[in-house]
Amino acid sequence: MKKQLLNYETLLKVTKVISHSKDPQEVVLLTVESIKTALDIKGCTLFLVNKSTNELEVAASFGLSDEYINKGPLSALKSISQSLEEGPIAIYDVKDDPRLQYPEEAIKEGISSILSVPVVAAGYTIGALRVYSAESWEFTLDDVNFVQAMAYMAGMAMEMARYYKGMKDSIEILKTMRDPKSYKSKRRTPYEGVPVSVLPGKESRVH
Repeated sequence: MKKQLLNYETLLKVTKVISHSKDPQEVVLLTVESIKTALDIKGCTLFLVNKSTNELEVAASFGLSDEYINKGPLSALKSISQSLEEGPIAIYDVKDDPRLQYPEEAIKEGISSILSVPVVAAGYTIGALRVYSAESWEFTLDDVNFVQAMAYMAGMAMEMARYYKGMKDSIEILKTMRDPKSYKSKRRTPYEGVPVSVLPGKESRVH
């Protein structure tokens, strides 16, 4: 029960940050740190899919060594790829699972089990959230639901930040258009903006 209550506290904490923050980096960093702490596991990483290279790129990570994080290019087609298409995938033993791209590096890092869930934004899978355990772990449905909920919130936060940035850019453009400093004069003369060719008393300069 204590673990379940801790998970609810983590969900509330991250939800509060999402509602106040417009910085997706801040949200994803808090997400991976909170999951690692709440589940008392070795580490947690959030990846985003690079569509041009079909690689998973680290957006935020907590608890894992730099050597493991930088072990090499992570293919979205080879590294637990089913989690991007089918949903949560749990790997009980990294030493005996063909779905891993770098099993030897995982063993060296001291990882025994991995849970990978998709990160979704606006209905599209944009990445994966993965948790790493130093001990062999049979993930329960509650564990999977908690990690998936955190992944959904991270995806929602990034989508909100994208909309916010677009809205902010539009507002800045409108402010510039309304800014008196952007005009040579705040008051218009009777003929300001009228083509010279139609000004009274002037001959047409159109040839």
